[in-house]
Amino acid sequence: MARFVVVYHRLPFEEVVVKGEKVLREPKSPNGIIPTLKGFFRHFDDGLWLAWNKVPEEKLGTLSERRRVASSPSMQVQCVGLTDPLINSFYHRTSKAALWPILHSFTERFDYDAANWDEFRQVNRLFAEASCQVADTGATIWIHDYNLWLVPGYIRSQRPDVKIAFFHHTPFPASDMFGILPWRKEILESLLACDRIGFHAPRYAENFASCARSFIKPAVSRARTIAAPRLQQRDTILQESVYTSALSMMERTVYLDVAPIGVDDKAIAKVAAASTTMRQSGVIRQSLGVEKVILSIGRIDYTKGTREMLQAYEQLLETRQDLLGHVKLCVTSVAPASGIRAYDDVREEIERRVGAINGRFSTASWTPILFFTSPIRFQDLIAWYLAADICWITPLRDGLNLVAKEYVAAKNGQPGVLVLSEFTGAAIELDEALRTHPYSARSMLDAISRAVAMPEHDARSQMQALGQRVKTANLASWTNEMIDALRSR
Repeated sequence: MARFVVVYHRLPFEEVVVKGEKVLREPKSPNGIIPTLKGFFRHFDDGLWLAWNKVPEEKLGTLSERRRVASSPSMQVQCVGLTDPLINSFYHRTSKAALWPILHSFTERFDYDAANWDEFRQVNRLFAEASCQVADTGATIWIHDYNLWLVPGYIRSQRPDVKIAFFHHTPFPASDMFGILPWRKEILESLLACDRIGFHAPRYAENFASCARSFIKPAVSRARTIAAPRLQQRDTILQESVYTSALSMMERTVYLDVAPIGVDDKAIAKVAAASTTMRQSGVIRQSLGVEKVILSIGRIDYTKGTREMLQAYEQLLETRQDLLGHVKLCVTSVAPASGIRAYDDVREEIERRVGAINGRFSTASWTPILFFTSPIRFQDLIAWYLAADICWITPLRDGLNLVAKEYVAAKNGQPGVLVLSEFTGAAIELDEALRTHPYSARSMLDAISRAVAMPEHDARSQMQALGQRVKTANLASWTNEMIDALRSR
């Protein structure tokens, strides 16, 4: 039995077959959530990570053998078995085609007919049953992200002894947007079964509280908390100076935490300072052969603003012909998991735009865009950060965006320019970044033009100021904040 259980749909390791035997190894290109959560297990002697694995029909809902990983001795991992059709329904269709668009305020992308809510309930119930089975008396169960929204309610009905926490890594929409979901009341009732719910931005916490008050009438009392000074940056779309920090319902109080995740700045700086990384960065610069390198890191998703960024870049080349042959945009837009058809049109348009821009402006010795869809290993990514003069981050809506913080940490005070969408959660902290409005072609063009023209001493000053923010609110401070919250009642 475990005293601390993290529930997340993905394993923190890759399962590979070596000499006929399945083994777990560190992922080559981990996403932001996984390395962050893995750090928590250093604080718990008997922690368990619960995810899914793919099984045949006869093993649906079964728990796999509990396993340890040599690289993380304080962590055990275990999986609840899901069939391939159930994964496809729960994750690829209901989560990505119905829930994801509403979370990011894209009503035109909402596909009610793609959702199978009964199967979504089934998966959440299986995760809840597995959580109850592995959790010790009085344990803490920490659930992550929107596709497990119903897990808290199922757990509470079975295990009133445990502490239940939830963290949203996505935006949380306003009540008029969230109300589009036909299952809104069921979702909110489940989340209000938690002891604590975490968000990246004050606006997201306030949006959740507003939804609770709008759709769950018993949620009557409230406490107001002033946001931390670092979350009160100037003219920030997602900023709320005061937000609802507690809701009471049926003699229970649910606490709302606002805590944007930080990055492991020391680990990133260490990799960046390594001689192999610096040599690799030099090779990248030499191979690109231009004075200004612009880097965009993301994935194929209509929320990421890649199409809008490409349009602005094309306008930059049109209006600044002196840059032709002297600037290159390097775009990594990682392909989504197979089976998610909601992104097919996005992939096609991005590839078409890249081809059109390269076809229009390329010369025998220069192409304006380097585009690739494969994930980049963490060590290689740090080398790319070092090589880039500009990091261009343009989501139309984003829960946080750790790439912005990783770029700043990798630069470690060396010159660089961060161009950041106003609609990223990270924008509420990174005040010195060049802000851009991704829905405005003029704003996008103005921001990238200013970035390209920024003198080196100003670029150094920007990175030094941003670096101090990233170091102050780093992964260690976020971990300590969450540990204190999880251990309190």
